[in-house]
Amino acid sequence: MNKTKDVFITGFALFSMFFGAGNLILPPFLGFKAGNDWLLVTIGFIITAVIIPIFGIVAHAKLQGTLFDFGKKVSPLFSTIYCLIVYGICVILPAPRTASVTHEMAIAPFFNSSSLLTSSLYFILVFIFVMNRSKVLDLLGKYLTPIIIIILLAIIGIAIFSSPDTMQSTQFKTPVVDGILEGYQTFDAIAALVVGAVLIISINLKDSRSSSEKKQLIFKSGLLAGFGLFIIYTGLILIGALHNSEFPETISRSTLLLGLGNKTLGSAGASLLSILIALACFTTAVGIITGTADYIKGVFKNSQTAYTLTAVIGCFLGILMGQFDVGFIIDVAIPALMFIYPITIILILLNVIPEKWASALVFKGVVITAFIFSIPDFLKILMPSERLNTIIDVIPLAPYNLGWIFPALIAFVTLNIFQKFNLSNAS
Repeated sequence: MNKTKDVFITGFALFSMFFGAGNLILPPFLGFKAGNDWLLVTIGFIITAVIIPIFGIVAHAKLQGTLFDFGKKVSPLFSTIYCLIVYGICVILPAPRTASVTHEMAIAPFFNSSSLLTSSLYFILVFIFVMNRSKVLDLLGKYLTPIIIIILLAIIGIAIFSSPDTMQSTQFKTPVVDGILEGYQTFDAIAALVVGAVLIISINLKDSRSSSEKKQLIFKSGLLAGFGLFIIYTGLILIGALHNSEFPETISRSTLLLGLGNKTLGSAGASLLSILIALACFTTAVGIITGTADYIKGVFKNSQTAYTLTAVIGCFLGILMGQFDVGFIIDVAIPALMFIYPITIILILLNVIPEKWASALVFKGVVITAFIFSIPDFLKILMPSERLNTIIDVIPLAPYNLGWIFPALIAFVTLNIFQKFNLSNAS
């Protein structure tokens, strides 16, 4: 096949698996609240919703394995537990959220049907796609993603050139930090590990090219998907900010996006936006369930029964959780994200950098440090207390839910110096 065509199809497929429910409803609302500080929140959002995830795809290109390979330098037991937690979170939260968003924005405005019916039909279709996983890349890359991108660019372009003259001031005290934390809610860093593994297996199923050629394909596809995410996220944040004077402060994420669609595309806006939402959400759900089923299949020695059973369980959980409101699922996700995101970011970064700086000792030390210093962020949401606030005030960046960053960096530098010193003495 033509190599450039392969890159575009694979890159589009990757983009569509990233671009789901949160990716649609979060950026406009972030821009709406940011107002004149929209550029600062965009910088923060891009860090956790584009740069880190694309580093995850680059790490996949380097490893060309599974999610298990990301943490095996810490220990095989750690990596197994980490994989089960990540896939568990993905199946219980972001995958069902795609069905919930589809119902609230694409079904409920037009049909008087229950959310249970929507999530049931939705995940039956997801199951069909997952069971035809060899066709997933082509279906997503050739057909669904271009439609998503065209509709989105139309909304963004019209909204930019038809915006009012006034813009409300920001509601954020620390816009960059708020952008970083809102980027957590996209689940994109976790998605990079999950859908990256789907990408590897999909390429291996249909391709006989060499390891270096596959690495180039994954790397270039990742950059293409990252560029697409950057353009769309920036555009959505910008139009949310430009039009923030036209909507009430109490507006919800979903209602804001629907309002922007109607303002930009007129009477056809709701219908087109409904198609966009359904497609974007669906492709992400397919990517998540496929990735989870692939992993469990690998654990059980490539058992197709294990793959099918995992897909059934994943879709069943999707039906159960997908009935709930989007806002409820987002709120429930916050503690899980505060727990798993720091470790995920550390594993991605350590797998991207040269191996001479990322030994098993460095992996162990930095991951453990990040985990320990992320505990206050996790506990603060589950059970806030004055004693916990006293601890948080002592740790740099902890009041902003980023207390793990400096300790992890110090551990990284210290352990590398220690290793270099030991090697020098040994020689």
